[in-house]
Amino acid sequence: MVSRRVSVKNPSGLHLRPAGVLCSEALKYKSSVLLDYGGGTANAKSVLSVLGACVKCGDEIRLVCEGTDEREALEALARVIEDGLGE
Repeated sequence: MVSRRVSVKNPSGLHLRPAGVLCSEALKYKSSVLLDYGGGTANAKSVLSVLGACVKCGDEIRLVCEGTDEREALEALARVIEDGLGE
């Protein structure tokens, strides 16, 4: 298991479009990918789970990846979030 804290930078937080970008990236990996946030945990491979997290701009989340390609998944997802999730 590997994890890293990242801040959400895009102005609207994780609304539908950026949540979709995050999920699409997470689905590329075999490892499980979870988001730990102030109110709990969300499955990063599920758009509904990510939307339910209600992550806003400036919120810090912790990505937790576990599986055969966990390091690659963590690096790619952290990069996508830090780059603004396509916005």
